[in-house]
Amino acid sequence: MEKTEGIKTTAIKKRPLIILTGPTAVGKTSLSIKLAKAVGGEIISADSMQIYKKMDIGTAKIMPEEMQGVPHYLVDELDPREEFNVVVFQKKAKQAMEEIYQRGHIPVIVGGTGFYIQALLYDIDFSVHEEEETYRSFLAKEAEEKGKEYLYERLKEVDPEYAQIVHSNNVKRVIRALEYYHETGQKLSAHNEQQRERNAPYQFAYFVLNLDREILYDRINKRVDEMMEKGLAKEVANLIKDGCGKELVSMQGLGYKEFFDYFEGKQSLEETVEIIKRDTRHFAKRQLTWFRREKDVIWMDKGRYPDEKTLLDAMLAILKEKKINYDGK
Repeated sequence: MEKTEGIKTTAIKKRPLIILTGPTAVGKTSLSIKLAKAVGGEIISADSMQIYKKMDIGTAKIMPEEMQGVPHYLVDELDPREEFNVVVFQKKAKQAMEEIYQRGHIPVIVGGTGFYIQALLYDIDFSVHEEEETYRSFLAKEAEEKGKEYLYERLKEVDPEYAQIVHSNNVKRVIRALEYYHETGQKLSAHNEQQRERNAPYQFAYFVLNLDREILYDRINKRVDEMMEKGLAKEVANLIKDGCGKELVSMQGLGYKEFFDYFEGKQSLEETVEIIKRDTRHFAKRQLTWFRREKDVIWMDKGRYPDEKTLLDAMLAILKEKKINYDGK
């Protein structure tokens, strides 16, 4: 080990953290298991949907038999009626990280919700904004009465940069951005840009897995077809039967919200499937836009590696170079 005191001191002060992210359907799950086993890590999900119980197919949730003995956190923990947001994520993820560190292991953050990853990595405090109920309730009512597109148009007026990376269907995030502007008079996009300049309190490696766009889109289309074969429509129908309405945060997820029009007879099943594929492709594009704006990310293009083992070896070499401790087995 090198004796360079400056580097050594920094590494000792900051605890290790590994992030593996990338667009939906890029292949994070399989690689994350191999990575965690190689570094003596435990996985914390940074996915806004896999935390919900009874929502397995549409979230492409990892099943216990696929985990290969690697502990997972923030997977299958909440009832679909419970709200999951960035503040709840930070709290739960930090608790999990402390447990992992106490066991002498490395937390491996895996998932595609870049906003959650940023909040955790740079320890951004969003809790103060969660306490402002009045204006948020007003905006929610506006969305209900005038439609989500009405709110989205307002967002484009006050913060066009943020509107580029959030979909009009994501009413919660649109409301949060309008609420932030109302409270501070500043754009949320500008706030996020400032937060990106913060220094992380961790010795970290931030891997972004990527694929050629055409290949990625093909994988997305095939995965949606596979979800349908596994019974996605029935999964959504059962959730609705259990009283999960479209107003729930969980039911606004991709692969769930699109079915309401189908069950209400407004569109065919074939149209629903095509809409899910289209919206998922658009979502992947927005994810990549987000990750390109992040600093200190390490892009791992799967097309450059003949197989997953070679890709993993390249990642382990980077971890060693960055002096992020792992057992090397």
